[in-house]
Amino acid sequence: MINEQNYEEINKELAPFEAKLVAVSKTKPISDIKAYYEKGQRIFGENYVQELVDKYEQLPKDIQWHFIGHLQTKKVKYIAPFIHLIHGVDSIKLIREIDKRAKQNNRVIDCLLQFHIAEESSKFGLDITEAQQLLTELEQEPAKHIRITGVMGMATFTDDVATVEQEFKRLAANFDLLKNTYFKTTDYFSEKSMGMSGDYKMALKTGSTLVRIGSKLFGARN
Repeated sequence: MINEQNYEEINKELAPFEAKLVAVSKTKPISDIKAYYEKGQRIFGENYVQELVDKYEQLPKDIQWHFIGHLQTKKVKYIAPFIHLIHGVDSIKLIREIDKRAKQNNRVIDCLLQFHIAEESSKFGLDITEAQQLLTELEQEPAKHIRITGVMGMATFTDDVATVEQEFKRLAANFDLLKNTYFKTTDYFSEKSMGMSGDYKMALKTGSTLVRIGSKLFGARN
């Protein structure tokens, strides 16, 4: 069940920040995605590979599919032919696999480095030292079929606004550090994927360029 009112409101809130909406459609039916597509939405996010492949095959080909969950290296090959952006890259092993599969498909795949900014230990992601090691390794042995276009992080699931704000600021600071160290001359390193249904307004104020909204658009997860 889609929520047209929330969709319109979120887009109005994003406009002044020039941020993009990733409609997180995981577990939601094709009919809901089509309804938002007809309203002009073109970016959808999924985090199960098989579900994503099934939806890709059934829906218009101008949709930009974003993979937003933890991606296993063995499953990269299934989404490499069409994926627009992979949000959760957190190891050199995964980068090498994406690069290999992108080359096989004669593509360059955009990726975001996922940082662990939350208090919960269950979240995946790099710390700044690991990210720097990864990028230094890529400088020494480039991956020509992937582009690192920014950073991604998930804040702690809490009502404590100060904690969330601090975590988003940390991600923004990591972005700035990497931009100034590794991507000074590249325009494409520009994305900060942060903010979900409960905290996207805070994320926008902290510089988010991509907000990942699920429940506010599609209702509770099936």
